[in-house]
This record gives sequence, C-alpha cells and structure tokens, in this order.
Amino acid sequence: MAGIKLVGLALAAVLLLLGAAWLGEHLAAFVLAISSVLFGLWIVFALFTFYFFRDPDPMTPTGANLVIAPGHGKVDAIDTTTEPDFMGGECQRISIFLSVFDIHVQNAPVTGRIAYFKHTPGLYLNALSADSAKFNENVLIGIDSVEPRGEKIGVRLIAGLIARRIVPWISQNDAVHRGERISLIQFGSRVDVYLPKHAKIKVNLGDKVIGGETVIASFD
Repeated sequence: MAGIKLVGLALAAVLLLLGAAWLGEHLAAFVLAISSVLFGLWIVFALFTFYFFRDPDPMTPTGANLVIAPGHGKVDAIDTTTEPDFMGGECQRISIFLSVFDIHVQNAPVTGRIAYFKHTPGLYLNALSADSAKFNENVLIGIDSVEPRGEKIGVRLIAGLIARRIVPWISQNDAVHRGERISLIQFGSRVDVYLPKHAKIKVNLGDKVIGGETVIASFD
C-alpha cells in the first residue's frame, strides 16, 4: 500500500508540473499578445498619476486683510454655522468641493500661527454633501491670524468616499504664511473654511476657486 501511495504521489507531481508548464506556456503567449494593451494602460495610469499629484506654485495675492481659498474646487455652500472647538460658536462657512480632477494640495488661507489642530476619526461617506464633516474623518486646523491681525480662521479637511487619506504638513504652534502648502487630501473630497461673522465674503455659490490664489473673503 505504501508503494502504491508513493507511485500515486509521484504521478500527481508529474501531472502538476505538466499542467503548470502548459499553463505557463499559454499564459505567456496571452500576455505577449496583449502586451501593447498592457503598456498602453500603464502609460494612461502614469499620465493620470502625474496629473493627479500636480502641485503648481500659486500666485498668492499680496493685498492686506485678505483670506484666500485653501483648496482647489467648487464653492457649493456658503452659510452660517456653529463651530465650537476653535471658532467658539456661530461663524460663517465657505465649503469647497474637490473632485478627483482638482489639485489636492491645500494652502494656508492667511498668515498666522496654527493654534488648534484636531484629527477626528469617522466614516468615509460621499463628500458631495456639504454636511459630510458631521460624519466623515476630518482634521480641523485653527489659525490665529497675524495678517489680518487678531482674526481666527478655521480650515477643516474632510475625507470622502474615495479620499481616505488626509496628510497634514503642519503641526500645532507652527507659523504659516498665506499661500503656503499645509496639507494634501488624496483623491479629492472637501475643505470647509470658517470665518468670523464680520468677514466679507468675496465668492458666490458655483464659483471655481484656486487654492493659494482666489480671494474668498476680506476684513475691511
């Protein structure tokens, strides 16, 4: 019985090797046949990757008392809300939706000091909703502004259905300058800006804004 078992195992090994050789031969032929397609897909992927991670230098305006857009995208909400953690209550909010085709680097909206930094774990719901910050993972950055002087500006980075990684490049107590790169949200999502009630909003619903460039508010 032991001999029969060994013979059977040897036969199985031979059949396995033959099967692997046959599969390898035909798989190699198939891969070679579609090699041009695979190479084309690689080129498309490489071009999209370079496009996705593009990071041009912003042409930051130099005027006084300005707040610039921290993110690239479309303004789809301008309202009054309550932000208790840093703003301390009622404030204005400008919400910017970042699609997968927008630049994903965020910029400091004002010059100042990072006075508040809080990461909140959460879900990864579709960030098309302006209220997604209530449920989704997010990072709230609070800036004590020195230009304009004495103002509080909040920036909330919000993850989404596809955007599941928020990469801050700043920490609490860091000094930042208007237009400076402060974070990356991979694959789009949403950025909320919190402003004092006396700030004058300079954008409208539906406006496309450029991070580090577009003036979204001012203090006159």
